[in-house]
Amino acid sequence: MKNQPRVLIVEDEPAIAELIAVNLRHNGLAPVWAEDGAAAQREIDAVLPDAILLDWMLPGQSGLALARKWRGDARTRGVPILMLTARGDEPDKVAGLDAGADDYITKPFSTQELLARIRAVLRRRAPEQVEDSVAIAGLTLDAATHRVAWQGRALKLGPTEFKLLHYLMKHPERVHSRQQLLDKVWGDHVFIEERTVDVHVKRLRESLGPAGSLVETVRGAGYRLTAQAASRAAA
Repeated sequence: MKNQPRVLIVEDEPAIAELIAVNLRHNGLAPVWAEDGAAAQREIDAVLPDAILLDWMLPGQSGLALARKWRGDARTRGVPILMLTARGDEPDKVAGLDAGADDYITKPFSTQELLARIRAVLRRRAPEQVEDSVAIAGLTLDAATHRVAWQGRALKLGPTEFKLLHYLMKHPERVHSRQQLLDKVWGDHVFIEERTVDVHVKRLRESLGPAGSLVETVRGAGYRLTAQAASRAAA
């Protein structure tokens, strides 16, 4: 019981929050409820959660603003965030992912879908099982210590971006379709859309800075990591 993953539910509707909490509790998770951003911040300051279920529409700060805030804080940067919202249009989904959400769940949703998505982000947050290191053209990644560096300078990556980079560096020069990346990086998380890959590649490039050019877009095919771009990155 003491090792139950802690899930922070940020939801201003008590009935919805209670329903989610009951289902999480019955499935081996430890839910904590906060009705707005201020209450959520107090919970995070007290105990860092393993995942956050974040409603888009909240009193005070919106879920979008909170996601950006927590992604910008070193302490909460690695905590998976799942956006809960009735806004199901693609531009809204992209906005949520761009704000730093790891996943996007449209209301109404089934309990099993919600649980599957939570388990998926918790698995992705788990430490890498393959303890190895890889280096390509000045970019180094150590899976054992979860560190990435470019020309000796440490870089900060989110958990999904780290796993994505790890896979690309283990398979350099190959072109990977979005679906292949979903299968290899996200695993059996069947709810993730291919557009999500584009968002995480964008965030990966931003985190890599000058080394971001090593991750190339192959138009109509997908993405690859290539050492041939090293000269451009070093410039």
